[in-house]
Amino acid sequence: MRISVFGLGYVGVVTAACLSRDGHTVIGVDNQQVKVDIVNDGKTPVVEDHVGELIAAGVASGRLKATTDALEAVRESDMSLVCVGTPSRRNGSLDTDAVVRVCEEIGAAIARKNAPHKVVIRSTVLPGTMRGVVIPALREKAGHVEGLTIGNNPEFLREASAVYDYDNPPKIVVGAETPEGAREIAEIYKHIEAPSFLTSVDTAELVKYADNAWHAVKVAFGNEIGNIAKAVGVDSHEVMSIFCSDEKLNISPRYLMPGFAFGGSCLPKDVRALTYKGRDLDLELPLLNSVIRSNEEQIARAFETIMSYGKRKISVFGISFKAGTDDLRESPQVELVEKLLGKGMDIRIYDRFVNFARLYGANRDYILNRIPHISSLLIDDFDAVLAHGDVVIIGNNAPEFEVLPDRVGPRQRIYDLVRLKGIEIAREGYEGVNW
Repeated sequence: MRISVFGLGYVGVVTAACLSRDGHTVIGVDNQQVKVDIVNDGKTPVVEDHVGELIAAGVASGRLKATTDALEAVRESDMSLVCVGTPSRRNGSLDTDAVVRVCEEIGAAIARKNAPHKVVIRSTVLPGTMRGVVIPALREKAGHVEGLTIGNNPEFLREASAVYDYDNPPKIVVGAETPEGAREIAEIYKHIEAPSFLTSVDTAELVKYADNAWHAVKVAFGNEIGNIAKAVGVDSHEVMSIFCSDEKLNISPRYLMPGFAFGGSCLPKDVRALTYKGRDLDLELPLLNSVIRSNEEQIARAFETIMSYGKRKISVFGISFKAGTDDLRESPQVELVEKLLGKGMDIRIYDRFVNFARLYGANRDYILNRIPHISSLLIDDFDAVLAHGDVVIIGNNAPEFEVLPDRVGPRQRIYDLVRLKGIEIAREGYEGVNW
């Protein structure tokens, strides 16, 4: 393919070098003449293993050159990759001025070229930037040119191993306005073996931020555990080596899918105990100290949303913190129901495991004596509970609740805390806690 790469900084140079190596004809574009001259001399403007030799080979073969002329670059290519910087402003907001400026230049060049063209944003941009800024800027400047495909293709390159990461990415993510557009853009990576995800531009934007925020959280988490370990005389690396060996729960998708707050007899108790130990050791643990507060905020968020419906009659299906258990200790569903009761809501609850425990189980004393106001709301009649509520809250993912979307009436709303399997999230009268 013929590809122009706008922005000869770290990401742009690595991308251009690897694309030319893979046999594409590549034009690098930058408004700094010095960078253009360096590339045209067969050298690299960034320090990165293997990039220098790739650029030298690309220039020598005639597959790679650089220019300051955006019109020339667009005219001589079929796809433009935007790799300009998006630095932080002083207030922490993202500076997308360079992205907008380059998109306007590319759009104007496409209008003069008057031929199909693909524009792909590799720069890291926040969700909403593509639809709110990039796409409008490109289409306004390009005019009514047919065949303009616009996409988002976040990069996952680490400094000092960028060429290896380009060839061995953890995943390939391409977002576009249409599935066909995403497939066309992804063609440049067809020789790379990696999980490939063709999605919307909005999802592609947020994936990059989810990745980097998670990496930052991991560093902060490891450091805070390390600080505790040092204070109590334990080898922090041994602790975390054992921790990381668990790929079933710790290093896995477990606990990472968005949903409601955590609860039960372990997580709240142990987080509190660990943060108390930190205070006892005079350690500042801002990440761990904020975990319980974040959990409480998720409960408050659900409560406020349900109250906004203006409905008084509420049916709750599943009040234990997890399906298949009668354990109500620190169940966030219980806390949510208590908040709703405090506002005078008329509530009925169906949970056959908890109802059984109220009559026979080991938790009978806890249910009858510690939360009697909840116990009195339990009804062992699925249909009666369903008929009661104007709002139907799905509290856990017990398989028997999967029929609820097909059973609710036209006057009823569903508020889902668990993303019930198979549910159509775009359906009218349905809302999830964070989807």
